[in-house]
Amino acid sequence: MALYFRHSSPSLDAPVLVVALEGWVDAGLGAEGAMAALVSTGPGELIATFDGEEFIDQRARRPVAHIVDGVHERLTWPVIQLRSGMDLAGNDLCLLLGPEPDFRWHGFTGAVCELAHQLGVRLVVGLGAFPAPAPHTRPIRLAATAPPQSADLVPRIGVVQGELEVPSGVWGALELAFGDEGIPAVGLWARVPHYVAGMAFPAASAALLDGLAAVADLSIDTATLHAAADTTRQQVDELITRSTEHSQLVRQLEHNLDATEGNPLQVGQIPTGDELAAELERYLRGDRSEGDAG
Repeated sequence: MALYFRHSSPSLDAPVLVVALEGWVDAGLGAEGAMAALVSTGPGELIATFDGEEFIDQRARRPVAHIVDGVHERLTWPVIQLRSGMDLAGNDLCLLLGPEPDFRWHGFTGAVCELAHQLGVRLVVGLGAFPAPAPHTRPIRLAATAPPQSADLVPRIGVVQGELEVPSGVWGALELAFGDEGIPAVGLWARVPHYVAGMAFPAASAALLDGLAAVADLSIDTATLHAAADTTRQQVDELITRSTEHSQLVRQLEHNLDATEGNPLQVGQIPTGDELAAELERYLRGDRSEGDAG
């Protein structure tokens, strides 16, 4: 049984495949915002869709019913898509987007690798973001992961030092599968301040696209995302400067970042920031009456 349906066979010149699937860690909606920016640059072409019956739990990701005056017109089903795209210089892209598969990861990774070979993909770049003990006052830093066959790409981005055992999303399976298939692959992970991880943080999306452009030698316009990032930073600044406690938290994060430059996951050394995160969410929803602690 075919696991995907080919809609078109575009003639692409050594495209870069960019992967950002919804469902795993994406602090600050960094990967989602980056992929949305890539999709918005042009209509692209639908290359393939993956069989939702094989990969998606419809009770966990329910289809959306479109009802007009009581008439049920259609269902919009969750779908994993592979689309074509292009950067500002005319370089070809392929974009793998949609929900992370719930089932048959081995079958999914095999199907994606098959398509990558068919399309002549020269490099695969995964996008993600995780909460980190980092202040919003500093530029977003990236960390990289890669299979052993692409280990040379990791130092070009940034390294989380040491040995880690962490739960994996489907990108982890894809990364290793690409390595086995001889297709260069690297995952880019934005380190998002943990107290803004629950809201859209455009600085993370901009950093991911800047990293993508650098590692894949692409030309990508991130001006809009950087402008949005400046606005969000000002909103966070406005809240934090009204509270001595929150200002001290940010200063402590700045100090810790300087002291642990190569090891950004030492969360236990800093305050959790949960109270600040909750107040920040209230503030950005417009409920500022509760956020006047000073």
